[in-house]
Amino acid sequence: MISYLTDFFTQFQSIANFANPLAIVTASLGIALLAYGVNIVTKKIIAVFIERVLKKSKSQRDDILVQRRLFERLSQIAPAIIIYLLAPMALGDYPALSSLIVTLSLIYMIVVGVLFIDALINAGLEIYDTYKISKDFPITSFAQVAKLFLYLMGFVAIISLIIGESPMTFLAGLGALTAVLMFVFKDPILGFVAGIQLSANRLVAVGDWIEMPKFGVDGDVMEIALTTVKIRNFDKTITTIPTYALISDSFKNWRGMQETGGRRIKRSINVDMSTVRFCDEQMLQRFSKIQYIAEYLAEKQKEIAEHNASANVNRETLVNGRHLTNVGTFRAYVEAYLRNHPKISKSLTLLVRQLQPTENGLPIEIYVFSLDTNWIRYEGIQADIFDHILAAAKEFDLRVFQNPTGGDFKSLTAYANA
Repeated sequence: MISYLTDFFTQFQSIANFANPLAIVTASLGIALLAYGVNIVTKKIIAVFIERVLKKSKSQRDDILVQRRLFERLSQIAPAIIIYLLAPMALGDYPALSSLIVTLSLIYMIVVGVLFIDALINAGLEIYDTYKISKDFPITSFAQVAKLFLYLMGFVAIISLIIGESPMTFLAGLGALTAVLMFVFKDPILGFVAGIQLSANRLVAVGDWIEMPKFGVDGDVMEIALTTVKIRNFDKTITTIPTYALISDSFKNWRGMQETGGRRIKRSINVDMSTVRFCDEQMLQRFSKIQYIAEYLAEKQKEIAEHNASANVNRETLVNGRHLTNVGTFRAYVEAYLRNHPKISKSLTLLVRQLQPTENGLPIEIYVFSLDTNWIRYEGIQADIFDHILAAAKEFDLRVFQNPTGGDFKSLTAYANA
């Protein structure tokens, strides 16, 4: 082509001496204009047409391809292909220049190709996140490994073009640097292995509430990446921890609680043991008016009366035979109250028990599950239950243990001075 254009310009005496440079410039401008025209056709017409078709489709997922500008990125490779194909023809008489332009066009195509595949991976990851399975099996770490490999291969291809050697020759030379590469990419390798274990064993997923005191973590998992896991704590701070830390260290995952639909309430009140006593007739008559335990008391009194009669118990003292106590009746009331509570699960463990007495009194522990796992509503349910139990203890002639306060000592002093 250059020789043809040179012969054409030689016909004009005024520019005959510049025929060859003009031929090179003309050929280069022609290729550039053609490449520009192809770019307009692919970018402004074909890519825009495809994007409009996708936007009109019913599916919302293909809109992600448009948002990521995939087709616009892909259209940028068309001008490079034109230059790559036509440069040797136009500049055949100048092999060095032709080779340089071809090499540069190949490098450009590699860069555009890498960026296109990177955007494609991002779009695929975003589309995958719209499916329910993404919560149980996150693939962010796999996508990041794929991108790391993609950029490595792109870098190797560009270096190979620059030095004029086969990529395999370049990769063979990297074998001696394996130890260095292992050290440099230690965290990505550990993160990749940890990501596989986390996904395969379903140890943690996006949206799980986890606790990890070692790292000050107590919140919801936002993202599981190749090297880090991002957690939004309940105080709205964000903590990042190494992915492999979830394999090497212990953590608590509250997913089981969320899936079960019940959140545990495990708390106790301490009863002053000096207020524990057998129930007399007056107390039993008063307790029998409490709706939740009226039937329980009737059955229990009948059972105890039959037992004491059959055992010929001496009723002159309450120590002999079986008798109801105010703390036992209170425990039965608390259990009945919880069984009738609309926010307490009846299918999960429901237990009211005594614990080992201590210097702080006799612990009565409530071990139940709230039907509402939402933190705020759960705390409200728990508070309402214990508000009621603390107030109800007085109805059973029981006193909740509390260490003496300044007010207590002041009352004693005032009583002593009276």
